[in-house]
Amino acid sequence: MRIVSTLAVLVLAATPALAAGDKPFFSLKNTDFIVLISFLLFVGVLVYFKVPGMLTGLLDKRAAQIRADLDEARALREEAQKLLAGYERKQREVAEQAERIVRQAREEAANAAEEAKATLQASMARRLAAAEDQIASAEASAVREVRDRAVQVAVAAAGDAIAKAMTADRSNRLIEDSIREVEAKLH
Repeated sequence: MRIVSTLAVLVLAATPALAAGDKPFFSLKNTDFIVLISFLLFVGVLVYFKVPGMLTGLLDKRAAQIRADLDEARALREEAQKLLAGYERKQREVAEQAERIVRQAREEAANAAEEAKATLQASMARRLAAAEDQIASAEASAVREVRDRAVQVAVAAAGDAIAKAMTADRSNRLIEDSIREVEAKLH
């Protein structure tokens, strides 16, 4: 049935060839008729060997493969979008966590700086008090020593040694330098 309808369509399509020339259309001398018969034979051979069915099958198979590829690509795309969303969420969480860590580190650093400042001030106050105590103790000890006879002997020996090694100007300069050095260390 399909073949008959196909042949009818082909014969009707050949009607413009009838108006082409002086020769009768159904003559072997008419090239249009020969071409029509050759074409019909060619189509008949194709139909006999079921080439249209094979072509349709191949096209259907190819369409199914393309459909499967599209479905797979769609599934991969959805999976990639899920992964991307997961990674973006993780990135936001990591960024927020990093901000919290930085904020906490800054707060801890500020607290540590305040504690260090307070500790340093307390330490300086203790050291200053200890230095003042040491100075007072040293002064008391020095006063006692000056009163002792060892001071008198030491002063005499020092006077002799200084008299031999130094001039008066140099001696005064050394004493002043020593006093300044002690004041600088104490302050």
